[in-house]
Amino acid sequence: MALKGNLRDFSVTQLLNLINVAQKTGTLVVEGPSEQVWLSFRDGKLSYARNGHEDSTLAAVLYHSKKITAGQYKAIRERAGGMSDKELGLLLINANYISQQDILNSLQFYFVSIVNRLFTWVEGLFHFDNNLMPPDDKIMVRISLENIIIEGSRRMKEWEQLQDEIPSLDMALKFTDRPGTNLKNVNLSVEEWRIVSYINPKNTIRAIAKTTNKSDLEIRRIVYGLMQAGLVELIRPLGMPAPVVQGKPALPQTSKEEQKSLINRIIGRIRSI
Repeated sequence: MALKGNLRDFSVTQLLNLINVAQKTGTLVVEGPSEQVWLSFRDGKLSYARNGHEDSTLAAVLYHSKKITAGQYKAIRERAGGMSDKELGLLLINANYISQQDILNSLQFYFVSIVNRLFTWVEGLFHFDNNLMPPDDKIMVRISLENIIIEGSRRMKEWEQLQDEIPSLDMALKFTDRPGTNLKNVNLSVEEWRIVSYINPKNTIRAIAKTTNKSDLEIRRIVYGLMQAGLVELIRPLGMPAPVVQGKPALPQTSKEEQKSLINRIIGRIRSI
């Protein structure tokens, strides 16, 4: 019986469990509304993964994992663009640019990150092809699925909670100016400060996520943290017609005075770091 269907009826966790228990070999192809993912397995272990719209070459993976610099990545693309991943890996190892373990660790992290993003997909067509495997010039790994499944289950529960708190990424954010909100007592990470810098009633959360290269789960996680800290609140994007309930706007309009006040405090806080 062919393994195919829709993620609405058969979750990623269930798929991985089946592949793990049956020790399947082949490739799981998952097609979402805007992207397509390939996950390859050998004897029930993850061996390769790629996202259709991403540069999944070894050079790109090493660059994003900070194993090579931007200049080295550019040079590799210009001078060794025709090399296979295996050829490039051997070249870098023999030239003492990087170790074999660094290459394997970078690939494993990248492959698992692709699987983890799948756990936030609520819809997508999938099929498993027993005869489809990556080309021979790609570097294979062997990653047990047990820990991936456990982490995926946790991510799915977190995703459901964040969807309840932030049901739509097409909403915008505004700064609050409530008594007791003191930025000196708030420790934000570099990524959180980056998100804060884009907060504007004109910018939807979806637009901020795209600009900062954040997944739906990552942007919801950061925004929820900012909301819990009392720094921001959800509003309609500027210019979006307000829904009317019993003759009154459903959401309050943004106060320019409030936003200016907290923005000035944030700028002062950033300068003091």
